[in-house]
Amino acid sequence: MQNNPKSLTSPEITNLWTHYARETLSVCVTKYMLRIVKDQEINKLLQTALEMSEQHIKTLQDFFNKENFPVPKGYTDKDANYDAPPLLSDLFCLSYLHTMTQHGSQSYSLAFSVSIRKDMRDFYYQCNLDTMDLYNRSLELLIAKNYYDKPPLFETPKNVQYINHLQYMTDVFGERRKMNSIEVGNVFFNLEKSRLSKALFIAFRQACKDKDVNKFLDKCIELKNKHIGVFSNLLLQENFHTPRTLDTEITNSTVCPFSDRLIAFHVGFLISAAITYYGAAGTACMRVDITANCERAIMGDFLVFGSFSKLIIKKGWLEQPPFADDRLMLS
Repeated sequence: MQNNPKSLTSPEITNLWTHYARETLSVCVTKYMLRIVKDQEINKLLQTALEMSEQHIKTLQDFFNKENFPVPKGYTDKDANYDAPPLLSDLFCLSYLHTMTQHGSQSYSLAFSVSIRKDMRDFYYQCNLDTMDLYNRSLELLIAKNYYDKPPLFETPKNVQYINHLQYMTDVFGERRKMNSIEVGNVFFNLEKSRLSKALFIAFRQACKDKDVNKFLDKCIELKNKHIGVFSNLLLQENFHTPRTLDTEITNSTVCPFSDRLIAFHVGFLISAAITYYGAAGTACMRVDITANCERAIMGDFLVFGSFSKLIIKKGWLEQPPFADDRLMLS
């Protein structure tokens, strides 16, 4: 079996299993947004996103069936109430779609890089192309509607310079050095993700009726408020702008469009994605106070993610991922 080139490796199995859950969730959310969005341009883009996800799901199901692998349950129309009134504005739906293409691009690229079998590499290669196309189109639409917040601009350097003292990284007391473009870019990028996540958490909290899920959402909202405050302050101290909030893009509806299980999983996914992005920022930034803030943000996210794991296990919502054979039990 070890030498069988057609056998699925552990990363390949994991990615098939994980992406099936994410794609089926995406279909539920996109179908709901298609029902509530009135803007024809945004609606058309959402329709394209839905068709892509449905094609991805079909290919994933083919992989499972070919390998005699049980198809995960994932999420179905039973996890959505498509007749629920609008909970989110058209603009929020477009911003959401754009942000999720960024998450998808990272995830598909990683899956491609750890896949061995050609059919799986071909699949994730196409997924990457689909996601990049959707990213381009959603970005162009955000710009056309004058709602895209560009990161702060920097002057073009006049010459090449080198760092020649350790204080560049460690001088954080008194008069700190100005943030460089790497630091500003990473802080702004994470703030964009945080503002969308926070608004979505608020919308879910407004409509969800499950007390345990709402308690978890309260923790997530509190955490996002803290992160947004810390990283916005870093930019404002140096007179840089911050991304506009999306909190006002929520309606006053209290009818929940999604199941408690879907909401919990979606929130957990965004928290886990934040851990990845803060990790990338922490290693890229060179001022130790910014790195320290990223580390604290990661620890906060890990604590909340622990609450997420306990919640979905307690509720019986967590599908068991594939695991290795117990050799002792087989003997």
